[in-house]
Amino acid sequence: MRRYDYLVIGSGIAGASIACELGDSASVLVVEREASHGYHTTGRSAAMFIESYGNGWIRRLTGASRAFFDAPSDGFCDHPLLRRRGCLNIATRDQLPALDALAADIVGEGSEMREIRGPAARAMVPILRPEAVSRAVFEPNSCDIDTHGLHAGYLRLARARGADLQLDAGVERIEHRTAGWRVALAGGDTVEARVIVNAAGAWADAVAELAGVRPVGLEPRRRTAVLIDPPAELAIEAWPTVIDVAEQFYFKPESGRLLACPADETPSAPVDAAPEELDIAVCIDRLHTATTLSISHIRRSWAGLRTFAPDRTPVFGYDLDVAGFFWFAGQGGYGMQTAPAAARLGAALALGREIPSDLAERGLWPAPFSPSRWR
Repeated sequence: MRRYDYLVIGSGIAGASIACELGDSASVLVVEREASHGYHTTGRSAAMFIESYGNGWIRRLTGASRAFFDAPSDGFCDHPLLRRRGCLNIATRDQLPALDALAADIVGEGSEMREIRGPAARAMVPILRPEAVSRAVFEPNSCDIDTHGLHAGYLRLARARGADLQLDAGVERIEHRTAGWRVALAGGDTVEARVIVNAAGAWADAVAELAGVRPVGLEPRRRTAVLIDPPAELAIEAWPTVIDVAEQFYFKPESGRLLACPADETPSAPVDAAPEELDIAVCIDRLHTATTLSISHIRRSWAGLRTFAPDRTPVFGYDLDVAGFFWFAGQGGYGMQTAPAAARLGAALALGREIPSDLAERGLWPAPFSPSRWR
């Protein structure tokens, strides 16, 4: 029977990144129920790095991740992980108080931004209607993420550091033993580990229940995306990502087309998510209201699950009641842009080490992420 220090359940960006960070110091096995890594949420990311996105703790994790994105570890990848695009946060006249609050938050986090008037915003993205953008906040350092390169880099480096990765290895039974855990996997394999790292995304609470651990109340929420054709006469590649300040929609260039999203958050069971016709219709309607686009055909549509804790802050840390069960879940829709800092924070907690100094300097510490914060 194989024995490991850490058994990481899930090989999406969460599992891949923390396995990589643990691999230098311990024996690690990553198990994945699917036939490929990152099949669910990781493989359906909108690939955005926006430092103003998410709550205060998400923003700190994102800011602390920037240095890694700009200069990944040796051997991680052979090309840049970020491509600068910029982000244009737009507001109607009625939404200006929300825009002012966003601007204050960005300044407070030390990120770069500038406020621009409606005409200047429409010069950047000429399909915007005048009534849709009274003012805007532009973040020049927002980027597209090479999500495949990021995920593949973590998997590659995890292997190089000695981690084992196993596909088609759904967890069927978990037994808590004196010295750790015994876990039965699909196909009849059984492994033992001192610590379980629960990086199962939308299935994280279900994994906890299987281990006899009380769930923390994670809630998967469906989000829809579509690809549409831009106006033939416009060159869109240099356009920024456009986000409604109330987060009712966003759109951005993607491989010569426009990727658009109605920013839906429909509660869902943990499933292989698929887009709903109503959500696609809502997306089209919101784009028609805010832009001059005439959308007659959807090139492609898909959906993914973003899994949130009740306070929308990720859950990192050992369970309060059950020894050897480590939570690394609830990243919501921010798992890609926060992965470098989140994995280093999570690995330090799992290994019982001090928080890395650069993370501590940004105010990142265990308590806000602890699974015991609701108890």
